[in-house]
Amino acid sequence: MKSIEVDVLVIGSGAAGMCAAAVAKLHGLDVLLVEKTDRFGGTTALSGGGTWVPLNAQGKALGVLDSREAVETYLDQVVGEAAPRPMRQAFLDHGPAMLEFLERHTHVKFSGRQYSPDYLCELEGAGRGGRALDPLEFDGRQLGADFENLRAPWPEFLAFDGMMVNKTDIDLLLKAKRSLPGMRHALKLLARFASDRLRGYSRGTRLVLGNALAGRLYKSLLDLRVELWRTAPARELLLEGARVVGALIDHAGQPVRVSARRGVLLATGGFPANLKLREQWLPHPTGQWSAGNEANTGDGITLAMGLGAGTGHARNRNNAFYSPVSMMQRADGSTARFPHLMLDRYKPGVIMVNKAGQRFVNEADSYHACGEAQHKAGAVPAWLICDSQFLQRYGLGMVRPQAASLRRFIDSGYLKRGDSVQALGLALSIDAAGLQATVARYNTFAEQGQDPDFGKGQSAYNQYLGDPAHRPNPCLAPIIKGPFYAVEVVPGDIGTACGLITDEQARVLDAQGQAIEGLYAAGNDMNSIMGGQYPGPGITLGPGLTFGYIAACHMAQARQVNGGPALAAMSSSTMP
Repeated sequence: MKSIEVDVLVIGSGAAGMCAAAVAKLHGLDVLLVEKTDRFGGTTALSGGGTWVPLNAQGKALGVLDSREAVETYLDQVVGEAAPRPMRQAFLDHGPAMLEFLERHTHVKFSGRQYSPDYLCELEGAGRGGRALDPLEFDGRQLGADFENLRAPWPEFLAFDGMMVNKTDIDLLLKAKRSLPGMRHALKLLARFASDRLRGYSRGTRLVLGNALAGRLYKSLLDLRVELWRTAPARELLLEGARVVGALIDHAGQPVRVSARRGVLLATGGFPANLKLREQWLPHPTGQWSAGNEANTGDGITLAMGLGAGTGHARNRNNAFYSPVSMMQRADGSTARFPHLMLDRYKPGVIMVNKAGQRFVNEADSYHACGEAQHKAGAVPAWLICDSQFLQRYGLGMVRPQAASLRRFIDSGYLKRGDSVQALGLALSIDAAGLQATVARYNTFAEQGQDPDFGKGQSAYNQYLGDPAHRPNPCLAPIIKGPFYAVEVVPGDIGTACGLITDEQARVLDAQGQAIEGLYAAGNDMNSIMGGQYPGPGITLGPGLTFGYIAACHMAQARQVNGGPALAAMSSSTMP
């Protein structure tokens, strides 16, 4: 059997894994990163890219006032005893330093959100801005031929079968026919996309959201000459005594024994696609409902559990980060899973109902809160209900705003239609009279601009993602103009929260709470430092990057040059 030796072995190529690989390499360590699929980027490349790191320099530069005391007060209320407080402390201690390190030494760049409320913004200490960041747009052409090795977003999130857009793009594109700035922006995007396709790229090279973050990290690893293996799953962790000293990796059709002098980091993205673990640790019913990476089958967690590692399944408030998810079969027979994160539920003129045709949740609360409410209410499945005006203006799930045709969505059964509210209820096989009564009650509230049943549009967070042009309530409008439409949603997720229990250095702990020497975990392989709660936008990527950074620093701590870490510099000509 072939054998190689490195300082650090990273298993998984999402943000946590790539961050750790870059930091370890910059500290002078010999690093190998392995990815079991044929594309780098993991769930990060599929995500919205929001990154929650309180007290960051970008927020301070925008003039946002925040304090450590406020953040801790907020997290103590949201998370409580669902996760150890020292883990939150480590995140707050090192998160800003992680951002500064990456921005100084790699291609990773973020912009701060001056106004972006935390999800439970009514609680003491909640932030109204500055804590969340977005990766800066990235030119995928900088990757050269390696661009095609970066995981592409889900097709349902691409315009024109290949063009990435973010929230700002969408807002301007919807105004393209009636606004000069909107038209200019649309023409600019389309010209760039057309140029990319004419040059032979499989999709647009203007990267935004999580794909931009994955692209920036990937470019950093390439420039640092980190060894990267694709189609290289990990099969076994190797032990000497009680210490993990490497792993058995499949590569180029043969097993390779990879010895790791400093340690092995597990960053394989949790278990969203592992039905056995879903049925074991998530509320019932469940299914293959995750909108996360279909390759994330719990490999890292399973390997570590085989060595006696402990998991947080009994400790967490939730073992997944929920979202209402709608599903439709693609032309190739695969299943598209669409998480209803920010584009429809918050807008005025849509409600979510159960089989009795009744509302059970504030539809404009966070995706995690809505998914959690589905489980608590037994609303599995539930339905998003709207009228033709809403569908044209805002879209619904995979149905885009101003869609030229609804035929394929209706023919597939994804989109249900009724000429009246009662007819729609019958088409859904739910209580049609109950639905009609619910819509009538909701319409009365919408006309008044108040929702006494669930408070939709009352909080700053609700209003942030509503329609600011709609008055008096940006989240409420009557459902009155037929035909009427519905999409079925299940309480799926965007990733799992249950993972390996670690200490503040990201070292994996066994069932007795003792560190397994040489083994680290980060990202969704690490048990959520939020205990499965969801305080704000990007609370998976923020901790994932931070604990990837912490793990790499811990593995590099013995290597000191002139009193400080030896940083391997990237050529200034390759820096953005």
